[in-house]
Amino acid sequence: MTDHAQASRPVSDAGGDDTVIPFAVIPLDVRGRLVRLGPALDVLLANHAYPAPVARVVGEAAALTALLGTSLKFEGRFQLQTRGDGVIDMLVVDFDAPDRLRAFARFDEARLAQAQAAGAVSAADLLGKGHLAFTIDQGADMSRYQGVVALQGQGLEAAAHEYFLRSEQIPTLVRLAVAELVTGGAGVRRWRAGGLIVHFLPDSPERRRMADLDPGDAPAGAAAAEFAEDDAWLEARALAGTIEDHELVDPALSSERLLYRLFHERGVTVFESGPLRHACRCSQEGVERMLKGFSAQDRRDMVGENGRIGVTCEFCGVSREFDPADVAGD
Repeated sequence: MTDHAQASRPVSDAGGDDTVIPFAVIPLDVRGRLVRLGPALDVLLANHAYPAPVARVVGEAAALTALLGTSLKFEGRFQLQTRGDGVIDMLVVDFDAPDRLRAFARFDEARLAQAQAAGAVSAADLLGKGHLAFTIDQGADMSRYQGVVALQGQGLEAAAHEYFLRSEQIPTLVRLAVAELVTGGAGVRRWRAGGLIVHFLPDSPERRRMADLDPGDAPAGAAAAEFAEDDAWLEARALAGTIEDHELVDPALSSERLLYRLFHERGVTVFESGPLRHACRCSQEGVERMLKGFSAQDRRDMVGENGRIGVTCEFCGVSREFDPADVAGD
């Protein structure tokens, strides 16, 4: 135990870049996770050379996906996807448990230039109106779960709050931050992102009234759940709400130090951190199988001027070429 934060190692040693660290504030019946992304986010963004406003939105989405995906208790897949009428009309982030992230965004360059000129480059501005979907895939033998929340110009942070309020009906606070830091004398620019999620999950009978609701998506048009304002949740939300954007992305501030800073008055229990990394699931063999699934005419239409079929992965940007004879269907 160190600095009133219960942990298995010194506070200053844990929770560095590309990690998720679970925690609990037991007196307040609070559970949560803190995510810090550094080099993994840099690689993820470098694959596409996104303009800075788009990179920031992708970074927010990656942090949110890591916060939610690392809650999986099985070797499954979690996906965040947005579709809308904004400058970024499609955004996809995949998390393959326990630690792999990949992402891509599709955007309109001309509309982005207009948005930059108008100073309208927040996540809310660029995503516009549409929907945000969370999909959990537990494998071929298990059913998929999908939760959907409307995007109405509120951004990812607010949309996540809406999702937990309407679909999961769990009092939740989400904070996301992204920054491009300049380091070293050469002015090297590096992307960083951080995220905090705090759930109120009471065990005591007197507090359970707030969470004693059936899970699952509420029917379309249903009103948001009205939670009793429990003093413990009010306090936890107030403490977590003091976190600043710069704290979430500060490379000199460890995750455990940050959690201690937020919750030391009540005592925070910090659990073993887990790694995060950028990794794409595409492969030569996988693309070959995909091509063999197309009709012969479709494959003929894919053949380029060099007589080969070229395929570029939208996530990692890797380009591969195939001899049409090698991917002929069975």
